[in-house]
Amino acid sequence: MPVLVRAAATLLAAGALGATLWRGAEEPGIALAFGVLIAVGELARWGSGREREPAPLGSAGALAYALLGECGGQHTHHGVLQVVAVVVAAGLVGAVPHVAVGRGPSLDHLARRVLAVGFAALCFQPLYNSGQLAVLAGHGPGYAVVIVTLLALTALCDAVLAAAMAHARSGWPFGPLLREELRGMSGIGSAVCATGAVMALAVAVAGLWALPVFSFPLFLTQLAFRRYVGARTTYRQTIASLARATEIAGYTPAGHARRVADLSRAVGRDLGLSGPDLGVLEYAALMHDIGQLSLVDPVPAGATAALPEAEQRRIALLGGAVVRQTGVAADVAVVVERQADPYRDQPLTARIVRVANAYDEMAREHGPQGPLTALERLRLATGRDYQPEVVEALARVLARGRGRPGERRGAGGPPEGPATGPSEAARRGHAGERG
Repeated sequence: MPVLVRAAATLLAAGALGATLWRGAEEPGIALAFGVLIAVGELARWGSGREREPAPLGSAGALAYALLGECGGQHTHHGVLQVVAVVVAAGLVGAVPHVAVGRGPSLDHLARRVLAVGFAALCFQPLYNSGQLAVLAGHGPGYAVVIVTLLALTALCDAVLAAAMAHARSGWPFGPLLREELRGMSGIGSAVCATGAVMALAVAVAGLWALPVFSFPLFLTQLAFRRYVGARTTYRQTIASLARATEIAGYTPAGHARRVADLSRAVGRDLGLSGPDLGVLEYAALMHDIGQLSLVDPVPAGATAALPEAEQRRIALLGGAVVRQTGVAADVAVVVERQADPYRDQPLTARIVRVANAYDEMAREHGPQGPLTALERLRLATGRDYQPEVVEALARVLARGRGRPGERRGAGGPPEGPATGPSEAARRGHAGERG
């Protein structure tokens, strides 16, 4: 699926550029103005391209040009291929500095941008240039409704395409991936669509002077969103630092909390969790052993899964109390303090953390055969200690090679590349390979 999408976008971009160069551009001044806006938006991109919308100003300008029918009261005559050509050329120009420093946009994002803009232009330009749009909607509120409707359809198609690519690459359920994409549209995505619609309508009346006027609010929104993402990143780093306290104090092996968090997040994805639930799951998995700091004598190798139930429950309750005092969300504390309850009484997130923690501890005990032995022991204990569906989800994650450190980041979707067989961390028995 990702290969087909990239191939389709490449063919469309090459055909559009070739046709535009051969025939020449209609209204070159308008094309240049929108091209400059898109290029500036690409220059102002943030992050590494894995975010849901790393270049909102460029995306809004591209959508506005695709849905542009008039400029200052004069009809425009550019077609679908010219729209795609201008967007591709301007996007490449704006991406050059980012590529030079190794922070270029992802190929998937570029492909989806080309196809989304092509879809919007294909729905609007032929209908407008033929005069059918004026007959159907006129030039009043009906025209604005058509613009907004086309933008909504374009955003929906882009979300479906992104979820399908993520599903094909990772094997995670399509429904939760689509819900996560649609949820992401409610943030900066909605601002992009609204700005694109306003730009197209304003330029039709006021001319090209409307572009800088209506670009500025979205630019400020982008700055505010960057600050918000930065604050969330700092929050995550703070939790990760707190989680390492048990490792530094010698209560748990190096990397245990991170491995459990990676496995838990991958299992949660496989079971259909998304959005805030995945965040709670990750934070709880990172801090699941923090209650051990209250112990006078450390548990050997930090293996709490082998302790008596009463002792497990005491450590879990102490951990939940510590989490509440750190200011972390109460949902995280609930998962931490309930991870030792009978699994039928636990929320799903606590069941996942319990299985991932037990797997990492068991796999560490048996050398090279640890992963297989750990899975066998977990399956044998599904009647009482572990939910069977969670254990089987863990088996699927390991079979796909997911759950390794460094394979969980990015709101834009799952890690790329096929994987078969147990993860590298599992093959090495999870023997403290990460600090």
